[in-house]
Amino acid sequence: MIAHRERRIKIARGRKFDTIAAHGIYDPDEAIKNNNASIMEPVYLTPAQVYHNSAELEAGLAYEMPNWCYSRYGNPSNTFLEETFALLESYGSEIEATCLATSSGMSALRIATDPLLVKDDSLPPPNIVSSYQIYGGTYQQFWVRRREEQGIEVRWVFDPTDLNEWSEKVDEGTRFLFGEFPSNPICSIFDIEQVARLAHQYQIPLIVDATCASPALTRPLLHGADIVYHSASKIICSSGTSIVGLLTARKNIPSRVGDDEMKADFAAWVKLWPFRDNGPGLHPIAAILTLHDLRTLRMKVAQMSRTALKVSQFLEDHPKVETVHYPGLKSFPAHDIAKKYMKLVDSDENSYGFMLAVDTKEDHPGDSTKARQFYDALQLIIRATDLGKVKTVATLNAISTHKQQGEEARKLSLVRPSTCRISCGIEDADDLIGDLEQALDKI
Repeated sequence: MIAHRERRIKIARGRKFDTIAAHGIYDPDEAIKNNNASIMEPVYLTPAQVYHNSAELEAGLAYEMPNWCYSRYGNPSNTFLEETFALLESYGSEIEATCLATSSGMSALRIATDPLLVKDDSLPPPNIVSSYQIYGGTYQQFWVRRREEQGIEVRWVFDPTDLNEWSEKVDEGTRFLFGEFPSNPICSIFDIEQVARLAHQYQIPLIVDATCASPALTRPLLHGADIVYHSASKIICSSGTSIVGLLTARKNIPSRVGDDEMKADFAAWVKLWPFRDNGPGLHPIAAILTLHDLRTLRMKVAQMSRTALKVSQFLEDHPKVETVHYPGLKSFPAHDIAKKYMKLVDSDENSYGFMLAVDTKEDHPGDSTKARQFYDALQLIIRATDLGKVKTVATLNAISTHKQQGEEARKLSLVRPSTCRISCGIEDADDLIGDLEQALDKI
């Protein structure tokens, strides 16, 4: 069974990105022998696996044989998604990686960081070093759940493009480095290779949230990152049917804590132990719906990136707009870093993603009057706190995704009251520009 799976993985590795996304390692032999000849990966709506006898039951529950056992531990439908995504996240390399699907992006973050923050009296008190430009929920996870509730120190990097600032924050107590690429909502990025190299000098992993890039643009594992996670509810499940998290880790990660088994195959170890015990399992219907969306990921990312660039260029030239945050603009502070890391897979074409943020010109610093007038006047673009969908969605981040941070924290993360995040979908760019133009006219 294991040898057959490894053979299928080896065959899949020789294929192009779109082919892997479409098929994973689910081949006709697997369909006929194990899945009633279903052409598509089936949904297994069952809580548990049947065993032949007591010996098999004992071996299965002791993890001495390949099995999924119980849907809180795993499920065949989830495994289809995990196997495919591990191949996409490591595509273009010889890196061996394992993926774990969870019930949300936040659960993927929690399950990725818990094992690295365990108590170890042989080490100094633990700390986390993270970019400050991160999603509001991640900020809450670190600053409230980790710092306030657990007493774990959080050290912020305010300019993630400054390697010296990263270096100044790391010491013998640091358990991991963390950054978003690009960040939600202002598209902040960092040099993955340099930060990974710094992490490895201290024998700790680099964790990257690549939700707003996806493997179709940036695969951080190829640049030295050790653990990558996604809120797959976004561009990966762009039809908007499911809440999903995906955690992928290379094998043999560096870490100051944990046993050799954990380091050897982090995502598999997490699935076997803390994931089983904590229960953030993904429903198999959500897994298959996400897998269906994943098949067309590259094509959607290509279209949405072209649209986002065109929209950004329009907004940058508009007299009522103060700032546009988008990696594809030459005015973007880290444009050269974006050119290095953000390329449409299986091409040499730079593509910069579906997300941008815009600040309208206000009469007074800290005001949002005109931003709200603009936002409320949108007709085609949807007002919601979501992103990465096939439909274009906009939100005012200061009153939505980053509201819990508080005013001072938002200032430090460069999120203004006037900041409007726009997640471009697959609509025609000219239709979106027409809607933006009429909304700006209302100011």
